[in-house]
Amino acid sequence: MADDTCANPLFLGWIKEWWDIERERNSKGAPTYKRAYNSLKSCPLIFQHPSELDVLSGIGAKICQRLTDKLKRHCEENGLPMPKHPKGRKRKRELENALAEVAVAQNEQPSPPKKARNARPYVPKLNSGAYALLMALSDPGPSGYMDKTALIAKAQPYSEYSFTVPSMANKSYTAWDAMKALDDKELVHIRGRPTKRYSLTDEGWQVVKRMKEARDLVDGVGGNATASRTATASGSGTSNVNRHDENINPNRPDSGVKREIKRESRYTPLDLKPFGSATVSPEKPPQPKPRTATSEPIVVLDSDEEDFRYDEVEDRKPIIRETTNREYIDLVADGDAVPADESSLPHFTPIRLAPGSFTVELVLDTREVQAKNNRDHIQEELCKLGVRPIMRSLELGDVLWIAKCKQPGWLNRLGAEGDEVVLDYIVERKRLDDLIGSIKDGRFREQKYRLKRSGMKNVIYVIEHFTLDQDIRKKYQEAMDTAMASIQVVNGYFLKKTDTIAESIRYLAAVTDMLKKIYEAKPLFVIPTKVLTAKNYLPLIKHLREKEPSRGHYISYPAFASLVSKSEMMTLGDVFLKMLMCIRRLSGEKAIEIRKVWKTPYELVKAFEACGTDENGKKKQRALVASMLSHLVDRRSVDKGLSEKIAGVWGFL
Repeated sequence: MADDTCANPLFLGWIKEWWDIERERNSKGAPTYKRAYNSLKSCPLIFQHPSELDVLSGIGAKICQRLTDKLKRHCEENGLPMPKHPKGRKRKRELENALAEVAVAQNEQPSPPKKARNARPYVPKLNSGAYALLMALSDPGPSGYMDKTALIAKAQPYSEYSFTVPSMANKSYTAWDAMKALDDKELVHIRGRPTKRYSLTDEGWQVVKRMKEARDLVDGVGGNATASRTATASGSGTSNVNRHDENINPNRPDSGVKREIKRESRYTPLDLKPFGSATVSPEKPPQPKPRTATSEPIVVLDSDEEDFRYDEVEDRKPIIRETTNREYIDLVADGDAVPADESSLPHFTPIRLAPGSFTVELVLDTREVQAKNNRDHIQEELCKLGVRPIMRSLELGDVLWIAKCKQPGWLNRLGAEGDEVVLDYIVERKRLDDLIGSIKDGRFREQKYRLKRSGMKNVIYVIEHFTLDQDIRKKYQEAMDTAMASIQVVNGYFLKKTDTIAESIRYLAAVTDMLKKIYEAKPLFVIPTKVLTAKNYLPLIKHLREKEPSRGHYISYPAFASLVSKSEMMTLGDVFLKMLMCIRRLSGEKAIEIRKVWKTPYELVKAFEACGTDENGKKKQRALVASMLSHLVDRRSVDKGLSEKIAGVWGFL
């Protein structure tokens, strides 16, 4: 039934309007208005006053009062008489009887016969909560029963979902909720109060038998691939970025090959090579290159006899650092502008960190949380996977990796602050709802711009699935698809899609393992902080990558924090670009072309002022930007409509 054919289109339209507002806010009240909307839409009775709607299912006193106030304002604005409020229960009984007659009439209509479905034997989904519980209960121990604590501990390695923490922030479901389904299907026998104990029924043992047969079949088909992965994990093969097993849970005993193939084809929207960097084999470190114009004889920083290693077995707690980035703001000077030629770039002696003198560590932003009431979930799960994150507030990105010297003070003695060197990998993690919010408020473009200015070679966007309202998804689907395509095609960044936060955590652990294999077996070359300025950093990094593509040059973490801090990076040109990009449809590429013509906001305002303020001058102002950029034909060009918008903001119309 369409809205215009409803018996009460005015009331229905108002409820629909409130429903849309609640969905936009992603509010918990949206389902309430949805039920009210559907109930009123399907009712054929005509109501004279909003208070009569309380006879319908899904409409209560609050919605009736809100409709009454809305109707009162509507009548006052349009000069209409306000319907009288029905008194007594006579009118309500009449409406209830009429609704009952409508329900009886609808039930008398014969419904089409349902097709009979062939009953299939129940087999839970691989690595689901039910699958993990059944696999754990198949080995209950001597007693034949297991309590909840022991069952969860034994079942967790079989499941990709947590038994204690909801997999999504807006849901309360955990893998343990699958126990109710197993109990309803009479696959599990529960006894004992208050401490419950669990065991398999005869039907449950039959399901476990079918599960193991299916698993053995999958293992037989993918035996060669499994053996190859095992050999690589044990160190018998070289590391490969594309082949790295990012979708296999290392704590899961049985990860099927079919599952891996399905995810691999699903999570690569565009056929781009991950990270865009060559693979370095641990057995063959790169050979030293000839001296270039900006590099001099290398200072070797070798490892001493004493080995400062971390106890990765006994100590699995996150490394908490209270250090803030504010103390590094003034570390790197602003410096003078660098001319186009390379002669003004500084000459320096790179610091060489020998293999074995450092370890690769993951740094996690302290604001990256699973939920407000569970702020330690991500670091705890990383620790379970053998990755001990360093927690600190990051100025840019959500995750990055550093090379941490095993002996403190070495870098300080040779011209680089601290004990940490930033590697060329950074991650920006976004849930779908956060992606939509950042697109709407402009943070998405600003973050991409700052990532580009950071000089990071490998930028990874992790887009995490989030359950959205169907109408919100439909409204913003095109914007999300455009943003994800822009990340890959326009910016050249790597995009990784994940279904849950647990999968994102496993991916970060897999990338950490890959970077350990790549970096810990080769030397690192560090640029002394004293030669760096905010103006020469990007030209210097670009020059070094062009001259010595096989050798990476890195900077210390304090220098990186100083360079990417917002206050240090914002020049007048940067502020001008951000001001221009506040105009709708004015992208970063267009803003850069405008800044090439008018270097500062003052020059742009003066150009509009020179056009005059009479009718002819206003016409010139509207066409000013479009005429000056008429030679551009690609996405950098400015059409007439956008030129008028710019004139409306910066001109004198």
